[in-house]
Amino acid sequence: MDDQNFPTAEELMSALRAGDVSSVELTDQAITRIERDDKSINAICVPDFDRARTAARAADEARARGEDRPLLGLPVTAKESYDIAGLPTTWGIPAHRDHIPTEDAVQVSRLRAAGAVILGKTNVPLALQDVQSFNDIYGTTNNPWDPTRTSGGSSGGSAAALAAGFGTLSIGSDIAGSLRTPAHFCGVYAHKPTLGLAPSRGMVPPTAPPYPAEPDLAVVGPMARTARDLTLLLDVMAGPDPLTLGLAYGLDLPPARHERLGDFRVLVLDDHPLIPTGAAVRAGVHRVAAALADAGARVERHSPLLPDPTEAALLYTQLLFAGFSAGFPVEFYEEWRTRAAGMGADEQGLDAARVRGLVFTHRDWIEANGRRERHRQGWRRLFAEFDAVVCPVTPTPAFPHDHHPDGEQRRLDIDGVGHPYYDQLVWAGVATMPGLPATAVPAGRSPEGLPVGVQIIGPMYEDRTPLRLAELLEERIGGFGVAGQQVG
Repeated sequence: MDDQNFPTAEELMSALRAGDVSSVELTDQAITRIERDDKSINAICVPDFDRARTAARAADEARARGEDRPLLGLPVTAKESYDIAGLPTTWGIPAHRDHIPTEDAVQVSRLRAAGAVILGKTNVPLALQDVQSFNDIYGTTNNPWDPTRTSGGSSGGSAAALAAGFGTLSIGSDIAGSLRTPAHFCGVYAHKPTLGLAPSRGMVPPTAPPYPAEPDLAVVGPMARTARDLTLLLDVMAGPDPLTLGLAYGLDLPPARHERLGDFRVLVLDDHPLIPTGAAVRAGVHRVAAALADAGARVERHSPLLPDPTEAALLYTQLLFAGFSAGFPVEFYEEWRTRAAGMGADEQGLDAARVRGLVFTHRDWIEANGRRERHRQGWRRLFAEFDAVVCPVTPTPAFPHDHHPDGEQRRLDIDGVGHPYYDQLVWAGVATMPGLPATAVPAGRSPEGLPVGVQIIGPMYEDRTPLRLAELLEERIGGFGVAGQQVG
């Protein structure tokens, strides 16, 4: 990808407010760039250019009347999995290629209320269940830095769109790193909010009604080209669903714990007991750790307060796969039950956790949820001593496309050694299982020139703490985001 210095959302909002540019101009520029460059990337799977131009004209008219809103006139995109009235929502499932919702998801409604101009929808993997973004309806999304490699998943289209300059912000979702992994692979920023902080109504599989229900583990969240832009979008997305908790409760996020980099207390992790960390990712973690230490932050590499990472990864895997199996056909579910019944008590690795999780009973889930609460308590103790944890998002930079239909047959190459494909999810689970906020930030490039990121995990409901730390790191060491060059 050529080095380009795309303006940030914050910069564009300032220009719009100053009258230096119009929403129609910004929208036309974004559409021109998409029509020119997206043939090789395939990030925008459902364009909505006519309505975007109409919305841009309306935004300019509103500003001329003296109106101002957080995103008024700003071109953005949304992950394909969000319902947008009049556009297909398929989740990449061919049987649902003609499914057209009649109402917007709550987060799409919030984008519109904030004045955003929605350019279209971004590509996803089949049923959102992959670390890549390809399906038989829309094809494959390529990494803008190297088209032979994945952009990540399941918010891979959104990350690629941001990296290529197709809009300034995007909304995605995350249950197994689906915000953080594409950001890490594409050199942009993403924030996985605290579980339940941003409502997901209308981010539902095709034909499912948009009930105001929050699934276990899963969140919706912002993606952007800078850390400050993440906060801009999170402030639009966060807050309870007005159909449920919003009837009685409001949002009041605590401020960041610190404003200076040197005041933070950070635990840095680069090793996981269940999967090795590749050299390029380890170098990114070390780069961030060095920047923190040089700024005077307290940096530790080990702590007895850290909840057991092996137990956490196995528990996360069971809870994750338990959720996947709910829609299985009966005969498929019975096959997995037979397989699980034949496993020995000594089989306790990630493969075994995936199989057992697929056939969890309600009793199993209640017991696992109790263990999760104990882990949450452990994290509370840790965050009394530390402000944040820095660790990998996945063990490698973006890997070559691998479309083998059986994920169990795929292998992840970590410095020349093959590992089970799904084992790479354990780092995402560090924050996902206990429901903690986590911000993915660029941290350099691999020797091949690929982006490398890390995640900053913060205390539950203290989302502004990892976001602020991300901003300060961006100011100090720069990023390798969409600009394709160091920022800062």
